[in-house]
Amino acid sequence: MAKKSIAVGALRIGGGAPVTVQSMTNTSTADIEATRAQIKRLEEAGCDIVRVAVPDLASARAIAALKETARAPLVADIHFDYRLALEAIAAGADKIRLNPGNIGSPERVREVAMACREKGVPIRIGVNGGSLEKEILARHGGVTPEALVESALGHVRLLNRFDFDDICISVKASDVRVTVAAYRLLAERTDYPLHLGVTEAGTEYMGIIKSAAGIGALLLDGIGDTIRVSLTADPEREVRAGIALLRALGLRKTGAQVISCPTCGRTQINLIEIAAEVEKRLEGIKRPITVAVMGCAVNGPGEARQADYGIAGGRGEGVLFKGGRVLRKVPMEHLVDALMDLIESDL
Repeated sequence: MAKKSIAVGALRIGGGAPVTVQSMTNTSTADIEATRAQIKRLEEAGCDIVRVAVPDLASARAIAALKETARAPLVADIHFDYRLALEAIAAGADKIRLNPGNIGSPERVREVAMACREKGVPIRIGVNGGSLEKEILARHGGVTPEALVESALGHVRLLNRFDFDDICISVKASDVRVTVAAYRLLAERTDYPLHLGVTEAGTEYMGIIKSAAGIGALLLDGIGDTIRVSLTADPEREVRAGIALLRALGLRKTGAQVISCPTCGRTQINLIEIAAEVEKRLEGIKRPITVAVMGCAVNGPGEARQADYGIAGGRGEGVLFKGGRVLRKVPMEHLVDALMDLIESDL
């Protein structure tokens, strides 16, 4: 994780702080009620930081109203017009996301940096494969890890020129290998906090796979301080995927985690349906527990002995176990209810 850290509202990114999960609203930011409602849903899903698009003046000014009800820090996403960044900062944005290379002259970048410094607002330098400068693309022969890092560090130097160092960096590509290599190279060359993600990752199914491969590989290397799982799907699903990824890597200890075995010829229950039901019913649990849903009553408790609670099904009945110890047999139609009763009795 990064040695340097930045403050985003009440949260810290980098400097050993826990890895945070971000997402972005897809409502019109100027539609305050719709955006407020979506921010609330994202917060309820566990989102730590919410980004909103700022394509116009009305959207920038709406941030003030959104801040009245939002619990999560709000990031203003700026492209091309530096004046929108200034308005968003004045409206109370907790962080600005921009590519300094696409908002015009160095003087305009200086104005944004000065406004951010005055308000204590950090800047995320967001470099994507599709936003690289023509001369960098020509020099590297396309979107390469080296090209992404050169562009990002060039923007860092520009902000540093104006005595601004409250910076987070992202270097995203749609290619997982390029993304991972770029972040590894960047981590070698800077101590700034890194925002991880695979851009344009795709629909929910493929996007989660690509994000888990890319973001997961980097986090296992100790690289990355905040993440966004980018999906062509409801933003709440991005949050759930991000949290699940952190739990799988042992980086987030809250909430229930379900482990379940694959189906096989010995399975005599509808394991797929039961596992999905258990996972759904555990969504509101905040305590860090592991729950096993196993398809074989003979091997299930033993194979899932590391689980805090679990069930294993058989013909007509299943077993309920805790800490690897079988408690009792339960008719299959009551097995999930018995599991939930056991978990809730310990809360």
